[in-house]
Amino acid sequence: MELGEAGPGVEVRAAAVADAACELADTATPTAWSTSAVEDALDAIDVLAAALAAIGPEAERILAQVQAASAALRRHLAPAPTSGDSGMGAAEAPGRSGRRRGLGPVWKGLRTAT
Repeated sequence: MELGEAGPGVEVRAAAVADAACELADTATPTAWSTSAVEDALDAIDVLAAALAAIGPEAERILAQVQAASAALRRHLAPAPTSGDSGMGAAEAPGRSGRRRGLGPVWKGLRTAT
């Protein structure tokens, strides 16, 4: 599969994501991760995998493994249900409002009054 020219801002943003990922990898030690930090990193992986999967059906098939791996890690790191707890409806980490999603290519930002 051959790709064309990158859309406006795509290469710059992809480079920024790669730089941020390298900085995180350089900073984080195995004992430096919190639940919130792991969730944020997995959210970023999932969003990027979904964006890349939009390239085409074969990319989607290949990247499904990445999304399955991040889901497996979430399950692995989740606390075991206690007695009397069904494990359903677990509370989210404080300050988190659910799964993040990109706003899409039509997002132009918020207008402010001047």
